[in-house]
Amino acid sequence: MRGDISGNPPGGVRSVDARGSGAVEFGYAVRAVRCRWFSVRIGVRQATVTGVLFLTAVTLALVAIRFGEYALTIGDVVAALTGSGADFHRMIVVEWRLPVAVAALVFGALLGIGGAIFQSLTRNPLGSPDVIGFDAGSYTAVVLSILVLGKGGYWSVAGAAIVGGLGTAFLVYVLAYRRGVQGFRLIIVGIGVSAMLGSINAYLITRADLSDAMTVGFWGAGSISRVTWSSMVPSLFIAAVIALAAALLAPALRRLELGDDAAVTQGTRVHSVRLALLVVGVATAALVTAAAGPIGFIALIAPQLARRLTRSPGVGMLPAAAMGAVLLAAAHFLALLVAQSYRPIPVGLLTVCLGGLYLIWLLVQESRRQYGAAR
Repeated sequence: MRGDISGNPPGGVRSVDARGSGAVEFGYAVRAVRCRWFSVRIGVRQATVTGVLFLTAVTLALVAIRFGEYALTIGDVVAALTGSGADFHRMIVVEWRLPVAVAALVFGALLGIGGAIFQSLTRNPLGSPDVIGFDAGSYTAVVLSILVLGKGGYWSVAGAAIVGGLGTAFLVYVLAYRRGVQGFRLIIVGIGVSAMLGSINAYLITRADLSDAMTVGFWGAGSISRVTWSSMVPSLFIAAVIALAAALLAPALRRLELGDDAAVTQGTRVHSVRLALLVVGVATAALVTAAAGPIGFIALIAPQLARRLTRSPGVGMLPAAAMGAVLLAAAHFLALLVAQSYRPIPVGLLTVCLGGLYLIWLLVQESRRQYGAAR
């Protein structure tokens, strides 16, 4: 089905009469999928772009497996993954490097989902867990767990990160609430809370022993290279639960984008759904922070790049997840290439450096848009 909407080639939105196919043309090719329990309309371009992005992410993750202190060929990697390679190669690929590759895909997808949720809720391209400050809350909780409580095990760190992220989200939500939560107010309050938490983190680190401070500092840089199957398996289970919850809430998020009044007329419990989406969005960042440390700017960049590629009117969760997986897999691949000629670099530092440039560009674009609207 093809048609036009807002500035596309002539014809506008056209509906076929009841004696015809009964279809409505939306300005882009769509396909309807129906079964006994549900029906869904899928944009052809969106599905194609999402599939290509996921394929690109998997390719980057698999190619990255061959790089490291012990270099492998693509043939060695394929043979190890199919179980026909040498035992030493299988140990390197399956036990050491494969969980890192899986982490790049899963954690990138989670960050993309979290960014899509918050950018839709706030209706602002600056809305993401790291900008609003939820990553800072998780980081503060981990710093307290390691430096104050002396608990640095995986489950202690993971639990602290999740509790810290949710606690910070609750605090920001309460402080930003005034006859509802507006996106701009949520972002401004989140930035302020993040700055205060950053000062607390700096104070705790300067008061800690050198070894503990180095441990916290390395963890705070954000690195997936230390991920193992023992930490990745529970993360995969939790990630599946978060992804399922996000998929169930996605239709309600689309209705919220129409405005609270329109969402209420369609039977959406606005405040309950918004709170549930807030919890799911925070959980995506908290899980990644718990397993790999704070990885910034993926959640900020992925939804907007995916929206531009799909040319969709809003931010979609699935394209954002695919783009997040591509960005983190590419950052991991680039970090490995840098390590070949220089020194290993945490992937979180790389995403911050590249994402900072994007943030500057985004701020310039937003200021120009606001200035143009004011005129």
